[in-house]
Amino acid sequence: MAKNTKKEPLFRMSKRGEVMPGWKAWGTRFIGFLLSLVVSAVVIFAITGLNPIEVFAKMGEGAFGSAKKSWVTVRDAMTMLCIAVGLAPAFKMRFWNIGAEGQILVGGLASAACMIYLKSLPGLVLIIVMMITSLIAGGLWGLLPAVFKAKWNTNETLFTLMMNYIAIQLTSFFVAQWENPPGSNSVGVINGRTGNQGWLPNLFSSGFNKDFGWNVIIVLAVTLFMYLYLNKSKHGYEISVIGDSQRTARYAGIRVNYAFVRTMVLSGAICGLAGFVAVSGSSHTISTSTAGGRGFTAIIVAWLAQFNSIVMIIFSFLLVVLQKGAQQIATSFGLNKYISEMITGIILFFLLGSEFFVNYKLRFRGRKEK
Repeated sequence: MAKNTKKEPLFRMSKRGEVMPGWKAWGTRFIGFLLSLVVSAVVIFAITGLNPIEVFAKMGEGAFGSAKKSWVTVRDAMTMLCIAVGLAPAFKMRFWNIGAEGQILVGGLASAACMIYLKSLPGLVLIIVMMITSLIAGGLWGLLPAVFKAKWNTNETLFTLMMNYIAIQLTSFFVAQWENPPGSNSVGVINGRTGNQGWLPNLFSSGFNKDFGWNVIIVLAVTLFMYLYLNKSKHGYEISVIGDSQRTARYAGIRVNYAFVRTMVLSGAICGLAGFVAVSGSSHTISTSTAGGRGFTAIIVAWLAQFNSIVMIIFSFLLVVLQKGAQQIATSFGLNKYISEMITGIILFFLLGSEFFVNYKLRFRGRKEK
């Protein structure tokens, strides 16, 4: 008989049979973050010759260097968090909602339309109407791909992605209708000279933070709601089962198609609410850049947090700090934006890579499993 000379592979990869303990999982992620800083430092020194410690300090200064910068960071982190929270139920169900950009835009459009056409309403009533219409608009934008998925099993990734472009063109159309001043190709600040109707009211009497206090309260309330919904409710349990296996869910009597529709309406509605927060509580205007790519970045936030809305707070701040820091070092050291974005990319690469070691294990040649 011929002797089997085939060697065992150097290592084997397999999915973990048991969930890694929480402390060990977070330790793995922290090690990945530290390694990303080391690699970033090497890249910084090799390309620019700058002291990496000074560069990292400037990144922190870009996010928290003054009271104004700190509150802008908080404001942007809250918007990012709201979008990530909206994506969480869909992604946990393995319904790939790539349409958050469009859902944000239609929610912002609904809010802007209320500010323009219903500005005679009392302030509080107008704010409530804006919130409701943004939720409805975003929910309807999420409903359409869910219905097609449930009825005809269409590809939700392509469907939701294409709807982003429809929302962008819809926004362009209304921006042209609402131009102020005419010919500017911009809506400008809405109601800025007529009493700020539709703007979220000041939470504090003075200081830069007075403009963004309600952003924090609204988004944190939505975050808490989503945590309880996904972890303590029957619907949240059904989402988890469907995410693990649609066959198992159907065998257990769960109406999977109905869950698709219900969950995507919720997902789109919260992303639409993020459009309200951006328009009413931040920019006070609407444009095709209102979403600003955050609908895609929020996917990273949701995935890193493993769809835990409370943990998303940490990663929302982390990504916003990285973005602000990248802008700061590009300005302070005269670097082009590609080098600063490279640092952000390295850190995200290691953070996402650490998830591999959380979910999979490597067994090297000659080492027997216990």
